Amino acid sequence: MPDGSAPESPAGQVAVVRRDGAIVVTYAVLVAITVVAWAQVVSSAMTPDPMHGMFMAPTIRDGVAYVASWTVMMAAMMLPSALPMIGLYAATQRSPGSPAGRILSVALFTLVYLGVWAATGVPMYFASALLAASDTVALGYGIAAVLVGAGLFQISPLKQTCLRHCLSPLGFFLGHWRAGWRGSLAMGWAHATYCLGCCWALMAVLVVAGAMGLASVLLISLAVAAEKLLPGGAWTARGVGIALVLLGLAVALRPDLAMALRAGAHSM
Repeated sequence: MPDGSAPESPAGQVAVVRRDGAIVVTYAVLVAITVVAWAQVVSSAMTPDPMHGMFMAPTIRDGVAYVASWTVMMAAMMLPSALPMIGLYAATQRSPGSPAGRILSVALFTLVYLGVWAATGVPMYFASALLAASDTVALGYGIAAVLVGAGLFQISPLKQTCLRHCLSPLGFFLGHWRAGWRGSLAMGWAHATYCLGCCWALMAVLVVAGAMGLASVLLISLAVAAEKLLPGGAWTARGVGIALVLLGLAVALRPDLAMALRAGAHSM
């Protein structure tokens, strides 16, 4: 392969990956974004919401504000577990003659990943509005159904399939490698869809049961990170699933527990 030519496959590149300046900068930027996002999440959680608990018909303005807050929260929650994947992708972009192209590729990969998670804020907004319009009994049974459904998904084969792609960044790139900026978009999309397939149920629990309160955000962030970053992530996912099913059954028997779960929380 001539010097400076575009990489065709990550296999040979990964074997010679070194911690060069571009990779360090990539990690530094992502960590900085994560810290800023978490600061915003904590600040929002500490600010009383006078409209919390009141039903208001969905509006475009409220929807945009909700999705913006949701995007910040997704950056805070999902970027830490995505760092190994994005860092490895930056390491495979070894075209010393084109630093701008390398930066663009990594930026596109990351932006597509965050964009997919941002888009999930739209259905989450309508789900949140629907819950606010529900009476206590309907709310309790609805939350119970979401908890049990999310728990069953956590122990399902589909969850394990999506999680395997997230657990093995090298395996993901070997199976999905595409060169060029179009490749960055395609791989960013593929990784985002696997990650969404892996974690959507936990995000539904966050909105429905936790009402996006700070304690719920922290707990689910830790669950996501443990599944993706720690050894035995598949068993962590199953353990979380069993806990959710048991909690859902308890709420089904005692619908008033739903209000206890949501007490003190408000939409970020």
